[in-house]
Amino acid sequence: LCNVFNTPLLSLVDVPGFLPGVQQERGGIIRHGSKMLFAWASATSPKITLIMRKAYGGAYLAMCSKDMGADMVFAWPTAEIAVMGAEGAVNILFKDELKSAPDPKARSGELAAEYRDKFAAPWQAAEAGMITDVIEPSRTRSVLAMALRNTITKRSGRPPKKHGNIAL
Repeated sequence: LCNVFNTPLLSLVDVPGFLPGVQQERGGIIRHGSKMLFAWASATSPKITLIMRKAYGGAYLAMCSKDMGADMVFAWPTAEIAVMGAEGAVNILFKDELKSAPDPKARSGELAAEYRDKFAAPWQAAEAGMITDVIEPSRTRSVLAMALRNTITKRSGRPPKKHGNIAL
């Protein structure tokens, strides 16, 4: 419907990722996630995304990342943008180091903070071109209003076929 009237889409993101598990798979998480991906990828109206907190993995893609065609992506300074959360990444990447540490819990906390600074901070994402800008929460309203003004005249060239059928 947004495509029909060129209504802008605004995505507010705080997504810790898709939860893996048998119950989620039986509930159709793949099917429902693919519907979101299909909708974002086929939308030609203006798309703006604001990452407020967490943006992890495939769930972030399903919330309209730059890779899914967002025209502008903003993030608050406290946002974390990564393949997975710091704690999960540390448990996988530093499994052996944590086993041999005198205080595994304290070491895990240190490594998680280091992971956030090096790999999940929004400034790294901005440097890599994954987001448009890092904004202060107090500026959110004015920045989103500016983004809407700048994209409201967006016109996509009409593709030969607008889009296919969504997988149900």
